[in-house]
Amino acid sequence: MSVRIQLDRPHAYFTNLDHISGRVVFSTLSDETISAIIVKLESESRTRLAAPTQQGRRDRVETELEVHKLLYKVIQVFPTLELQQQAPRNSAYTLPSGQHEYPFRFKIPFNNDCAASNSMFTNLNVTGRGMEMARNPNMHVKKALPPSLNGFPGEAEIQYYVKVTVQRPAFYKENFRARSDFKFLPIEPPREPPNRRESYARRSYQFSPHISIPEKSGLLRKPSAAGIDEAPDPPKIRVDGRLPDPAIVTCNEPLPLRVLVKRLNESRETIFLDSFQIELIGHTIIRAHELRRKESSSWIITSQSNMHVALGNSQVPADTDMEIDNQMWSRIPLPGTIPPSFETCNLSRTYEIEIRVGLACEITVQPLRMPVQVYSGVAPPPALLEAMAHGRQGIPSSTTKPPSNLQPQFLAAQQSPPAFSPSSPQPEQPFLSPHTPMTGILPSTGGLGEASASLGPGDDIPDEAPPSYEDAMADDLGPVDGPRREYNQSSVGTAQDMGNGKAGGEMGRNERLFP
Repeated sequence: MSVRIQLDRPHAYFTNLDHISGRVVFSTLSDETISAIIVKLESESRTRLAAPTQQGRRDRVETELEVHKLLYKVIQVFPTLELQQQAPRNSAYTLPSGQHEYPFRFKIPFNNDCAASNSMFTNLNVTGRGMEMARNPNMHVKKALPPSLNGFPGEAEIQYYVKVTVQRPAFYKENFRARSDFKFLPIEPPREPPNRRESYARRSYQFSPHISIPEKSGLLRKPSAAGIDEAPDPPKIRVDGRLPDPAIVTCNEPLPLRVLVKRLNESRETIFLDSFQIELIGHTIIRAHELRRKESSSWIITSQSNMHVALGNSQVPADTDMEIDNQMWSRIPLPGTIPPSFETCNLSRTYEIEIRVGLACEITVQPLRMPVQVYSGVAPPPALLEAMAHGRQGIPSSTTKPPSNLQPQFLAAQQSPPAFSPSSPQPEQPFLSPHTPMTGILPSTGGLGEASASLGPGDDIPDEAPPSYEDAMADDLGPVDGPRREYNQSSVGTAQDMGNGKAGGEMGRNERLFP
């Protein structure tokens, strides 16, 4: 006797509002007595961390396992409702030999629905060292369903699957089970209307002055003194990396990035772009009860060296923005192995973009780092956006409070003038090398330039929290219609070939252009 699941896979992955359907194929060589066939749609988020070893007890490593059942839907495909009404309760049914098929269908919701406690079978984990039993989790987060995630073997994973159980009435006979995994990528949150605001990371730098070398005295000439009085003023520059605000990048799409270099003083020296690199850095926060760990991975989007490209010329006036040619990255989409930003009960993923600009008047590398959100690129259907718009009508904006989940740059703009605006002059700032002090209200980015947001003329700070999807909206909405981009999961830390202009591989530290 055997049982298996045949999933209908119209797409490479499933998303919210999709109908996931298929058939349970049950084959038996002889008559078989069963009580029911149960099909379940499930999602689990599992984390497992080892506690720091205690002194004098290095022979045993204490581990914590935390399991959250993010999605749990159940249907009974056999016996049918009509058959149950005709037969007594808890009846057994004898199926003749042969192959039997039972169709099923689920609809994937928007949000997770964690149970307060898990079953013993869910909390059980079998490893090479034996069996582990997880404690019931004590903290839950009501959020959108996260994407499928792997790449942290034995440490963290998010799985989606359909499972079938063929229940047999005899207690001494084992139930038959089968499982079919599938990939899940959520619908991206609703985006704000287009605006002229920009998020940016900024770094200022002053090149060192040239020191003249004294000439040695000779038979017919006098010695000259060393000094810097006659040398031209060294350039003072500011490097900006800018993204539309809010800072959102999309899977399988190029970065909407601008990189500007501004000369802040009158200098006759020409500045050259010698090297350039863009790196997407992902931070995964893993929690297992009281234990917590942060794993980082990175993807090189583009990396160029030995360029020697002049940025303007010596006649460029001060306070002039010189934009770096975006052809280096505007045609390179983000790799399809990157999951979007998410947060769930015991796992979360955030991203930063690091831009490294190598300038040659004297050789210097100016790093910039700015936090971004990565969206899946699965656009919500128009009917869903219309339903949300009708649901938010009639709520007066004067009664809304500033949301607590606004980004720090929005709060900064509410309390003080923006750090930079294209329509206003920029005050003179002290120059430090190589570190530019951070804005006090912003989270530290490791000394890699200051990050904030600027407002364009006529742009206002939003006074409402970003809208979110509710599962009640999904009842009358159909699945997402349209093409879907690639989403392939790969192990974190493996290197991929970057030759022939390809980008997006996860690079090891020893393979990066910059240390």
